[in-house]
Amino acid sequence: MMRTLGIFLGFKIIRLITLLAAVSIVSFTLVSLSPIDPVQAYIGSDMLRVGPEQRLLISEFWGLDKSPLEQYTRWIYALIRGDLGTSMIYREPVAQVISERFMNSIALMAVAWLISGVVGLAAGVVAAMKKNSWIDRLIQWYCYTLASTPTFWLGLLLLMLFAVGLGWFPVGLGVPAGVLAEQVTLIDRIQHLILPAMTLSMVGIAPIALHTRQKLLEVLASEYVLFAKARGERGFGLVRRHGLRNVALPAITLQFASFSELFGGAVLAEQVFSYPGLGQATVEAGLRGDVPLLMGLVLFSTIFVFTGNTIADLLYRVVDPRVRESQVKE
Repeated sequence: MMRTLGIFLGFKIIRLITLLAAVSIVSFTLVSLSPIDPVQAYIGSDMLRVGPEQRLLISEFWGLDKSPLEQYTRWIYALIRGDLGTSMIYREPVAQVISERFMNSIALMAVAWLISGVVGLAAGVVAAMKKNSWIDRLIQWYCYTLASTPTFWLGLLLLMLFAVGLGWFPVGLGVPAGVLAEQVTLIDRIQHLILPAMTLSMVGIAPIALHTRQKLLEVLASEYVLFAKARGERGFGLVRRHGLRNVALPAITLQFASFSELFGGAVLAEQVFSYPGLGQATVEAGLRGDVPLLMGLVLFSTIFVFTGNTIADLLYRVVDPRVRESQVKE
């Protein structure tokens, strides 16, 4: 068992290294072909005051005067030494910017991930138990509607309704504006977190609920469940004894496999609510030509998504021995 697990993790590490290399090459190529001038974006509104000599010095300081191949080679050598470079926007090491923004993003994604998983599982179970009823049709309508709804549009709708219209929550940001960091309370952070988390979780509920409903209907149609019904078992007791275990683990693995959608949705939600996380930093780095920060965020997001998919694969190996056997044969 340990040997097969070691082989599995070894192949995963090799795939991760290959994926990171491919992603970095593609990303750097796209950045080099971008029409955005990093020097001009760096100078900003002071563009008219900066002469050609100063622009050249800025370009030399950030290594932008080199060819794209040479820039990429220097970046790779620095990365091997553990140096992600310095952000042109924040004037701080990229690793420090990512670590600071990651704490905000991980709180947002964790809350949305838990809510979507729990509510999605419960909604799927209720829909399967009430098959073809108005409750089932309502849950399916919600899922199909939300599955086709853009995250940014839903975020704007919640923002206009609960922040602008009703005034229940702050309009944006991660903390109250004009308040010192040491004076920000946990309640303040939670209030600013609710709307972005609601946006992400409402979209994430749909796939879990639909998947759980379909799996539970298959379980309820099986022979051992029919035998249990013949013995007099009914209602939620029947589902709890014979259904939840069969649908809970696949739903959990599906949740871990949805890390890419979670991260992509966080980028849009953070931009709508001006939430200071990795998503907003990614958009700013792309629009302002901050190559070191953008490359660091690309690598970090790749590792984040790959980790979620790996956890999903491990759970599948635990739930279904046939998956483990097929992977050993490969």
